[in-house]
Amino acid sequence: MSYLRVFEIYDAIQGESTLAGMPCTLIRLAGCPLRCSYCDTPEAIPAQSGQVMDIDDITQQVRRARRPLVLVTGGEPLAQRGVFELLRSLSHQPAIIQLETSGAYDIRPVPPPVRRILDIKTPGSGECSRNRWSNMQALREGDELKFVLTDRADYEWTMDCLKRHAIDLDAIPVLLSPCWGLLDPRDLAQWILDDHLNVRLQLQMHKYVWGAEARRV
Repeated sequence: MSYLRVFEIYDAIQGESTLAGMPCTLIRLAGCPLRCSYCDTPEAIPAQSGQVMDIDDITQQVRRARRPLVLVTGGEPLAQRGVFELLRSLSHQPAIIQLETSGAYDIRPVPPPVRRILDIKTPGSGECSRNRWSNMQALREGDELKFVLTDRADYEWTMDCLKRHAIDLDAIPVLLSPCWGLLDPRDLAQWILDDHLNVRLQLQMHKYVWGAEARRV
């Protein structure tokens, strides 16, 4: 019997990624070794937060919810070794499975058909040094790259990052997300248009629907 420490599980609307707007069961695992300046769920950072749950119980809860999308996030989900067993178990569900990870851990062991969202840490996050750059060569169909931008400097850094790692923008969706309260989405939208970029402006839909301070949405 295998266990994971889970901060919360709830049903919501996926607020981010290329699947934003889909009904979703969100599994937020506890614990994160990073300390991003803009973290919007700091209460999930402690490794002992949440509760210990059996992987079979987690899978059963997801099955009962019958949502078309399941998102495993954190915290940092890959910080718990048992997450790979959970992902294999979820892969048998009749749903799309997404994993959002900071990219500080090796994403290669994540089993297909799980879709990996790699949240690359920009300088404004304060955790840029934690990026595991070898993950950029491990991207596959269905994966996405996410960059949370706090200012113009983060935007310029991101453009350089995409060029440096020769990311095929036709194959891997790139999501540029303005940090809530720090970067005006209108500014980012204009930069994208000015530079003729094949990327997506990502707004955190759940914050616009339920408010920036709302939890479990």
